[in-house]
Amino acid sequence: MRKTFRSLEKVAPSLPVTSLPGPEGAFPEGLKPHLVTLVTPMAFEAEPYRVLGRLVVQMHQDVGLHILAISSPSVGEGKTSTTINLAGVLALEPKARVLLVEADLRRPTILKYLGISGAGGKGLIGAVLEPSLSLERVVHPCPPFNLHVLPAGHSLASPYDVLKLPRLGELLQEAQQHYDYVIIDTPPLIPFADYRLIEQWIDGVLVVVAAHKTSPKLLAEALHVMDPARLVGLVLNKDDHLASQYYHAYRYYAQSPNGHHQGWRPFRRR
Repeated sequence: MRKTFRSLEKVAPSLPVTSLPGPEGAFPEGLKPHLVTLVTPMAFEAEPYRVLGRLVVQMHQDVGLHILAISSPSVGEGKTSTTINLAGVLALEPKARVLLVEADLRRPTILKYLGISGAGGKGLIGAVLEPSLSLERVVHPCPPFNLHVLPAGHSLASPYDVLKLPRLGELLQEAQQHYDYVIIDTPPLIPFADYRLIEQWIDGVLVVVAAHKTSPKLLAEALHVMDPARLVGLVLNKDDHLASQYYHAYRYYAQSPNGHHQGWRPFRRR
């Protein structure tokens, strides 16, 4: 039986709209408006992410979730926007330390979404290929938000060859020591094998699917290539049952591929 954590029908129709404080109220000039948890974190449109954020905080407290990946069956299903918005919600937690990691090396877009220029540098790719580069040297603050970003860095021909190196795991384990939440934008589950190289280092994964776009067959195939023990849940994106009223509509499910409730357990590293 499918369990729905919460749906938008049960959320109050309006909430006060405020913005995160920053230096003279400034935001990065190119910050994308659909990153609602950064632009208007208390608006109704941010409520689905607040719901999701509360679930992640509860898992962090109850079962020690620290490193959470966000993926999707294919491209264009909203995983990167979901990743950034979730990181933005978690950054609102009192004294929370949040690191947003861009591990989708084939389609890096996080800096563009955040309106940050000149911060690409060597990034994750450089830190993996050059072990002398510390995590501190490749992580960038994202003012005025309480958020740090590890961008992908310079482009390269074979992301797979970078992600398979043990140095990636070392960096993520180091990040876990310095941050309460490490949120990773990973490559799609299909057609590349990149995600499977990252999976061994994460505590859990959320899979983003797009309503009316992601077919059941594609979702089943995507879930088949991942470890079901790490599945935290599914995020249904672009559900138009409330599209006439609100731009974003999400529902959250915790279930296994066979339709039964999927329990979550933290991955124990050896």
